[in-house]
Amino acid sequence: MSSDPWGRVDETGTVYVRTSDGEKVVGSWQAGTPEEALAYFERKYEGLVVEIGLLEKRVRTTDLSSKDAQTAIDHLRTQVDEHHAVGDLDALRVRLDQLVTTVESRREERKAQKAKQTDEARVAKDALVVEAEELAGSDQWRSAGERLRALVDIWKALPRLDRKSDDELWHRFSHARSAFSKRRKAHFASLDAQREDARKVKEKLVAEAESLSKSTDWGPTAARYRELMTDWKTAGRAQRESEDDLWNRFRGAQDVFFAARGEVFAERDAEQVENLKLKEELADEAEKLLPVTDLKAARAAFRSLNERWEAVGHVPRDARPKVEGRMHTVERAVQEAEEGEWRRTNPEARARAAGLTGQLQAAVDKLRGQVDAARGAGNNAKADKLARELEGRQALLDQALKGLEEFGG
Repeated sequence: MSSDPWGRVDETGTVYVRTSDGEKVVGSWQAGTPEEALAYFERKYEGLVVEIGLLEKRVRTTDLSSKDAQTAIDHLRTQVDEHHAVGDLDALRVRLDQLVTTVESRREERKAQKAKQTDEARVAKDALVVEAEELAGSDQWRSAGERLRALVDIWKALPRLDRKSDDELWHRFSHARSAFSKRRKAHFASLDAQREDARKVKEKLVAEAESLSKSTDWGPTAARYRELMTDWKTAGRAQRESEDDLWNRFRGAQDVFFAARGEVFAERDAEQVENLKLKEELADEAEKLLPVTDLKAARAAFRSLNERWEAVGHVPRDARPKVEGRMHTVERAVQEAEEGEWRRTNPEARARAAGLTGQLQAAVDKLRGQVDAARGAGNNAKADKLARELEGRQALLDQALKGLEEFGG
């Protein structure tokens, strides 16, 4: 008979294992020595030890499910309970019991973790739904659309909730996206209609602009082009491809007209510069007539200069006030000389001036006599009053005498 601390082989070849419940038959060995029998069943024990160790490691380091772990534990426990191995089977049972506790603990941890993840997913999905419903009313079509697409990706990455909760939240989320898409579609449909209306309006503006491009009625046509530009700006934008083509045609028509007008105006400006030089020379000649000493000669000379002036065409607008002002100054001087000559040579005016002077002289002489008489009589108050009246009449007489001198005495 052969034995070791955990088992023995009797004389019949029966192999036993020692447990806390006593010896248990492991099997029968007839093929060799008792030592070989014990070694064989000890190797089977070592195999169980390795399998349990591997399962412990899997439970500890992988995401092995509780169900699969328990199935593996039950399988190993069955092998241990069938005691077809020699070794410390009670220690293996203890390890399996500990492993059951570990699996249960990990199951509870996973359950709690899953519950936490579910709660977090519920909060996250609620937030996504609220944001989507806010975006559903936005008019920021590009940014809101991009954000809603991003929210879908975020939603897909989140864990599912229970079917009822998940379906209810998804329904709200999907409805918000649909509402936004419907509003955006309606907006762009309206925008397309507006752009089509703008295209029709601008087609008419382009047609008129092109019809005016050959006009030589420079002022009214330029004014009309300004009106067309105002109408263009208020018409709104057409579709991009139409807008660019219409604008190129509209601008091209304007360019043709304004280029032609520019050439004409350039020629006109050159002519007006020459006209300015001529008028400045005439103004120089006119100013030589001042001061007017010979009215008849000055009048004739100015008339000749003025005729030559009128024969010269337009000058640049910004130079016109200065050069015309010079001629007007000479013209006023000649007119004033004529008025002075007329006053000196008008018999009726001379007679009226002489008559008025005589009347005032008689009144002054009379008042002077009355002043002397009043003072001689000692009536100084009356004399002072008459003296003040005399001063006024004397002033009028002095003015009348000055006027009479203008008529040559």
